[in-house]
Amino acid sequence: MSVDSSLFPIGIAEIRQAADYLSPVAVRTPLLESPYLNELAGRRVLVKAEVLQRTGSFKFRGAWTAISSLDESVRQSGVIAYSSGNHAQGIAQAAALYGIPAVIIMPADSPALKLANTRALGASVVTYDRAGGESREAIGESLARERGLTLIRPYDEPMVMAGQGTVGLEIAEQAAAMGVTQADVLVCCGGGGLTSGTAIALHSVAPGLRVRPVEPALADDTCRSLIAGKRLANEGIPDSFCDAIVTPMPGELTFPVLQQLAGPGLCVDDSAVLAAMGQALMRLKLVVEPGGAVALAAALDPASVEGEAVICVVTGGNVDPALIASAAASFT
Repeated sequence: MSVDSSLFPIGIAEIRQAADYLSPVAVRTPLLESPYLNELAGRRVLVKAEVLQRTGSFKFRGAWTAISSLDESVRQSGVIAYSSGNHAQGIAQAAALYGIPAVIIMPADSPALKLANTRALGASVVTYDRAGGESREAIGESLARERGLTLIRPYDEPMVMAGQGTVGLEIAEQAAAMGVTQADVLVCCGGGGLTSGTAIALHSVAPGLRVRPVEPALADDTCRSLIAGKRLANEGIPDSFCDAIVTPMPGELTFPVLQQLAGPGLCVDDSAVLAAMGQALMRLKLVVEPGGAVALAAALDPASVEGEAVICVVTGGNVDPALIASAAASFT
């Protein structure tokens, strides 16, 4: 299949620029392997530990990149974002490092830890009623106009996509060093910023590594959209505990990338996600939130992918203590 990169909002040049922005401040997260997980999956399982990134998720990469790319005069006026928690914390941390104001719009039912962390990083938090149908996009655009803030969207933002794409650059180098140049790369997918950015990076520097989006079975808008060839929405608010990646539909900017560069999507049940969280905790010593564990859940299913190795990204670790305890209890 030929690739029409003119449909992409960014390319490898922007991702390399993002890597330059991030070099002084971001963590180059490790690619981990456990013999126990390999045995469980029946193949090598390489785990990109983005839970060890600043703020506990990959979202810091896109947030820092987007803010760094603003003109100084624009940046100093401050930024605004909407997020269920991880983009919120990434923006809050990046803004704090730059010493600029940040306003974050978050669902009132966000995990308590994510709300607390965002406030602790110095951002002003505005909550909204997600279940009641309030629109975070409308609130964000209105406040941006009123207060002269720059809105940084969580995934449909070119330089956010570029920042997330640096995960792909690191995976390519780390996997090659571990002897893996042919594998599916499973990526937790909400709006598709990380999935699309990583896909562009790998297509450019490691074409033997193919991205595949992974979603909870109850919020499978990307999987269904890839089959249909057009963006399809989730109905209502899906009843999944993977809050970080429950989005209305694939992004307008990200979906064309996934159509051309990603393999078929994968879906996992919440029960498999909880089990994967337990495996990550006990075998890798990583605390992983539900939305950050869906790719690992798919990787641990022997029937999910083919090949002698699979790579997965555990994307976030901001989870309330009670859920950590449930994950530990699920370990077998």
